[in-house]
Amino acid sequence: MIPRDQPGEVRMIPIDQIEVINPRERNSHVFDEIVGNIKAIGLKKPIVVTPRSAVNGIEKYLRVCGEGRLKAFRSLGESTIPALVVNVSDEDAFIMSLVENIARRQCRPLELLAGIRQLQERGYTPKVIAEKTGLTQQYVQGILTLLHQGEERLVIAVEKGRIPLNAALTIVGAGDDDEAIQAALQEAYESGKLRGKRLMDARRIIERRKTLGRSAGRNMSGKIADVTTSSLVRTYQNEVERQKAMVRKAEFAQQRLMFVVGALRQMFADENFVNLLRAEGLSTLPRYLAERVWSGGSLV
Repeated sequence: MIPRDQPGEVRMIPIDQIEVINPRERNSHVFDEIVGNIKAIGLKKPIVVTPRSAVNGIEKYLRVCGEGRLKAFRSLGESTIPALVVNVSDEDAFIMSLVENIARRQCRPLELLAGIRQLQERGYTPKVIAEKTGLTQQYVQGILTLLHQGEERLVIAVEKGRIPLNAALTIVGAGDDDEAIQAALQEAYESGKLRGKRLMDARRIIERRKTLGRSAGRNMSGKIADVTTSSLVRTYQNEVERQKAMVRKAEFAQQRLMFVVGALRQMFADENFVNLLRAEGLSTLPRYLAERVWSGGSLV
């Protein structure tokens, strides 16, 4: 996003004179594709830089847009790169860099969505952020709500299209109350927000959110978050609760089975009932039940 009053000019800029601001981690597969495309057909779009004066008199540049292309050129052994040079302030350069990353059409990773929060922290309203990024104001406000609540798992799920934003906000509004969360899911289902695979995805995300926490397990630089004593205790407690729930379900199933077996034994003790079953050709039971109802495993 280049300011209209800053058309700039394209120059060949020495790569070692360009400083990268707001660097980010990059998917290796995507980066390899960028390198391959540039090697095969060249650079289709110049990067964007803004000039800065160095202490030793050599002009330096801040990279504004095109970090991936710059890294690709460097990896190919190039010493210069075509760049659109614009004169903007550090503030504008930072905003332009964030806006370019946020406004990408492909799925935006968490560290880029966090740029929306950075823009807000710099004093931009959701309306202005929406105008700068090409996103809707409702989407920006929703993402900000999730980010401020630390709901990284839900943010990623929304961006991947696994659950809609309004359903994620409904889940957040339910807090940590399991009944309220289930009621929120029911409401989302009845309103058509969550159906089929999306509903199943939402349930899995909620379960992981409950067991592993709201954070996605990575910090903003993409590194795995440090394991703390409290996080280990929380994970252990969650696992204990899950095991207890499984035991309760198993005990309930066993009680139901004992009730069914007892009822069948009483029914098969009635000779008239047994003769009726024989006459209808229904004198057998599934082996699992037969072995519990009759000592020999069959009606005889």
